[in-house]
Amino acid sequence: MKRNDYISWDEYFMGVAKLAGQRSKDPNTQVGSCIVSMQHKILSIGYNGLPKGCSDDEFPWDREGDMLHSKYAFVTHSELNAILNFRGGSLEGTTLYVSLFPCNECAKAIIQAGIKCVIYDDDKYDGTPANVASKKMFDAAGVEYRRYVRTGRKIELDL
Repeated sequence: MKRNDYISWDEYFMGVAKLAGQRSKDPNTQVGSCIVSMQHKILSIGYNGLPKGCSDDEFPWDREGDMLHSKYAFVTHSELNAILNFRGGSLEGTTLYVSLFPCNECAKAIIQAGIKCVIYDDDKYDGTPANVASKKMFDAAGVEYRRYVRTGRKIELDL
């Protein structure tokens, strides 16, 4: 008889996204993304971090200060990293699982990549101009977005 306590697709892919976010060196925000095909295959993963070749020790991680002394000019968001990490052709019709609702810049990339569904866990910037802009563009472009429904399940991994 098969197990009946296995995790759902949503739990699996959001878990992968959240695990990817743990690779981030950002001391404040660890965001992860997982792009999935219509056949439930993982196509790409990303997390927020610096571009290749940019040292995590030489660039700033501060949230305050002018643009060149804060992380905001340098960090690539997890969604964009997942899109750029994909090497298999088209992302048309795929689903993006992400631990934090996408900003307006990532929303543009998601739309342009052909991703059709965004499943997010946290929407802590709800109502901010960037968040409103993301939702407005998703609505106009026909990108479905929905909040991940937490199950409360705890999974412990021995690494």
